Amino acid sequence: MTVPRPRHITYISGTRADFGLMASTLRLIDLDPRLSIDIIATGMHLSNTYGITLREIEATGLAIRSIIHVDPDETSDASMARNIGKMLVGFVDSLKNQRPQCVLLLGDRGEMIAGALAALHLSIPVVHIHGGERSGTVDEPIRHAISKLANIHLVATNAARSRLLRMGESKECIHVVGAPGLDSLSLLATADREQLSRSIGFDHTKPLGLLIYHPVKHEVEPSCSELSILIESALSCGLQILALMPNSDAGSASIRERLLQASSEDPRFIVRTHMKRDEFVSWLSVVDVMLGNSSSGIIEAATFGTPVINIGTRQNMRERNANVIDLTTECTGSSQLIKSVLARGRYPQENLYGDGQAGPRIVDLLATIDFGLHQVTKCNAY
Repeated sequence: MTVPRPRHITYISGTRADFGLMASTLRLIDLDPRLSIDIIATGMHLSNTYGITLREIEATGLAIRSIIHVDPDETSDASMARNIGKMLVGFVDSLKNQRPQCVLLLGDRGEMIAGALAALHLSIPVVHIHGGERSGTVDEPIRHAISKLANIHLVATNAARSRLLRMGESKECIHVVGAPGLDSLSLLATADREQLSRSIGFDHTKPLGLLIYHPVKHEVEPSCSELSILIESALSCGLQILALMPNSDAGSASIRERLLQASSEDPRFIVRTHMKRDEFVSWLSVVDVMLGNSSSGIIEAATFGTPVINIGTRQNMRERNANVIDLTTECTGSSQLIKSVLARGRYPQENLYGDGQAGPRIVDLLATIDFGLHQVTKCNAY
């Protein structure tokens, strides 16, 4: 009897964030005899400024199909748009000869929409994870545009499924699997509070904060102003703060400068360019509060009951867990809010984004879905 060849999947990755969220699922795909996986790496993965995180992909042993070079260190709005064009050309060249059975994409960044456009024109089905979510800013229209280009939707929540249905996507092509970034979180959190604090010279008996703050398109100056107020308020409340550098979007240079300034002025404020996934998750599990506007605060922090103060518009309209408290762009009352969050403590470990079993569901769907021609000749269901 002839053994069927494994289905060939290509995943596109451009940042430490998307790869960290997908790493567990990608390993499961690689281990399943029904499937094979390779990765196209681009964007921030190739930059010294962001820690050359291509090395983390290489360390997993996952096959790298190709590397598409762009200029992630040039952080203007025009360079973001140009990089999408460069990535589109590179993705077409990478995919056109050895065509995978599908291209797997996550989220809402420029490399993902470039990947969807390349696959569409090459008649390769697109499987999109985390479609149907709201967030405001430039991320939302890009995410919805990818959904309209995609053939299969692997969504995190029932509300996301409902939005895709209202957008005209066929119900047979939408599957609620949960957020893959929740898989194995507890297993990754291997270092305790005392170990982590000691590693950077913090006192584990005093309050700890984790700060991740990314630029918001069209709000570069207000973003820096609100970040400054947030830093000053957090330090005035006695927090020791570990901050991660922002992503490479337009406006990130001024945020990086502000973080470095705070680090040079106060020993209670430490900045890291990048942390490996297990170290980041360990910090997320032990800090007294997470601050900023990262999606990890919206989606992942609730698994540990970690309180989150979400600031500004970047995560507008996203579904919230009980642990998320929103702070306006003006940061009015930020000190009082931080004090009240520290006094309240942790939340129940409940997460509306899933049960930590998204990976096995995604693997089974990729192994069994019909990737026939009808999947690439889609039209609106209404």
